[in-house]
Amino acid sequence: MYTTPPQPQGKKRVSLLVLLLLILLGWWLFFFHERSPLDPEAEPRQISARGDLAADEQNTIELFRVASPAVVYITNIELRRNLFSLNVYEIPQGTGSGFVWDKEGRIVTNYHVIESASRVEVTLADRTSWKATLVGVAPDKDLAVLRIAAPADKLHPLPIGESHSLLVGQKVFAIGNPFGLDQTLTSGIVSALGREIKSATGRTIQGVIQTDAAINPGNSGGPLLDSAGRLIGVNTAIYSPSGGSAGIGFAVPVDEVNRVVPELIRYGRVIRPGLGVSVANEQIAKRLGVSGVLIISVQPGSRAEAAGLQGTRRVRGEILLGDIIVGVDGHEVVSYDDLRNALDRYKVGEVVVLAIEREGERLELSLTLEEVG
Repeated sequence: MYTTPPQPQGKKRVSLLVLLLLILLGWWLFFFHERSPLDPEAEPRQISARGDLAADEQNTIELFRVASPAVVYITNIELRRNLFSLNVYEIPQGTGSGFVWDKEGRIVTNYHVIESASRVEVTLADRTSWKATLVGVAPDKDLAVLRIAAPADKLHPLPIGESHSLLVGQKVFAIGNPFGLDQTLTSGIVSALGREIKSATGRTIQGVIQTDAAINPGNSGGPLLDSAGRLIGVNTAIYSPSGGSAGIGFAVPVDEVNRVVPELIRYGRVIRPGLGVSVANEQIAKRLGVSGVLIISVQPGSRAEAAGLQGTRRVRGEILLGDIIVGVDGHEVVSYDDLRNALDRYKVGEVVVLAIEREGERLELSLTLEEVG
């Protein structure tokens, strides 16, 4: 009978070692070896039902649908002449936003959007472009009115709201063309009321609305709307070290807009009420230790002369300071800017009570405001 001779002990060890290595290799290939990312049996995933939109979403969608046709894209174009060929060519100097004011083709925007423009082009929401003519500007309020010859059926004016009844926390919506991206909607709340910002002339614009709705370069001149889609302000500035939205935007309140725009349409400028006096430069007043507005001269035949206001004059070789205006109808006046802002609350022909200081005494005088240039 034949029997298999016994295997040497060394060969058994080698066989066991090989078997162990094969097991380890298989384990590594299974767990660590990179599998192909492709799956030939991949199929689209099943779509989940959306359900109805939330009520506030529906309101926002409807607001944008109704209001966006009123918002326009404004291009500020500068004419330049080539020094060598003497050819004149146009260069876009900047862009901004605006909105349709009425069916006659009037467009409202910021003054700084069209400042120094040789030509202004307005693009409506339907992408048609129109050459704009300047109607009037109010640099102190950073407002301007343009006009285009578009037919009435292309013009969709915004409903006008009110700003004096706004409350901090109300929802607001801004539509404009940030960075040239037209018809952009952002939303937020009224963050604060009664703010002050500087206009292009350095004058203070009072009663400004602060919002955290994203406002970026190119939004300037566009509308700020309430949740009913009514105009409550004109977006005019942002506070941002980087130049982008930092959640602090400002809008000229609609109550001011609704007062200024009709005057620009009627007269091409704002009819300012005044006193009929000339006043001292603020630096001179400070050097003299004057707190208030120092009157230098009173115009002959003016309402100021009729009211008895006195200007600075020389008496027996000595300079006698004129009246110093320190208040208007209970509003404190420290600077000329204060005086202008106080008078802006009134119309030509209205009567105000001036608080003045004269030779150390405080007096009150009634005066009828007159038109000033």
